[in-house]
Amino acid sequence: MQTTLLIAQIILAAFFVSGTIMKFMPIVKISAKMPWTGQVPALYVRLLGVLDLLAAAGLVLPALLHKNPGITIWTAIATVLYMVCAMAFHISRGEKSVVGVNIIAAIIAGFIAYGMM
Repeated sequence: MQTTLLIAQIILAAFFVSGTIMKFMPIVKISAKMPWTGQVPALYVRLLGVLDLLAAAGLVLPALLHKNPGITIWTAIATVLYMVCAMAFHISRGEKSVVGVNIIAAIIAGFIAYGMM
């Protein structure tokens, strides 16, 4: 179970690191793939990139450093809430086709939180 949890943590962290990288690219470039990024303030997009980076760090650093595993649990719970907010945002904009990614991320985060309790 520990190995499965670690793999889930790494996969989810990689997902959020890729989100961080994308959210710090020029807005014109990323809005071609994610139209919402061109329709909200750039600061909002950048702050979400920072949030993605914090999520990635909180999911893997405690395990790598063998310190405070509770941080990972809280990060996973916060990630579920983050993905619920992302789903609400996309649904409110009529972007139901992109919600699947948020659902998968929320399920993985929920698995991590539950498995580490």
